[in-house]
Amino acid sequence: MIMLLVALAGGLGAVARFVVDAAIARRASSRLPIGTLTINVTGSLLLGFLAGWVAFGAGTGLSHDVRTVVGTGFCGGYTTFSTASVETVRLVLGHDARAGAEYAVWTLIGSVLAAGAGLGAAALAF
Repeated sequence: MIMLLVALAGGLGAVARFVVDAAIARRASSRLPIGTLTINVTGSLLLGFLAGWVAFGAGTGLSHDVRTVVGTGFCGGYTTFSTASVETVRLVLGHDARAGAEYAVWTLIGSVLAAGAGLGAAALAF
């Protein structure tokens, strides 16, 4: 049953990723793939908050299955490291190595800082 729930949550996360990426693509005019960057940063923030919620006590009542469904399922389906990697390589192969490096750095630093912010927000909230 847990595998089915993780798969469903992963599907919901993937649909959310598609919707967010499409909405950003309609509005953004950047040489960088801002949609994927936004998705990975917000997904890291959400996962950091969930981890903090559990770590700081308020979420200890959540079952392991619920944490798995939300963290692995939804956040795993929503975020997309593989797409970020392909987009970085695409920028480099498109003769824009600087944009590729910039995008890779923004993705890494933004995602790590967002995860930390999520943990910090959970610590303050609980």
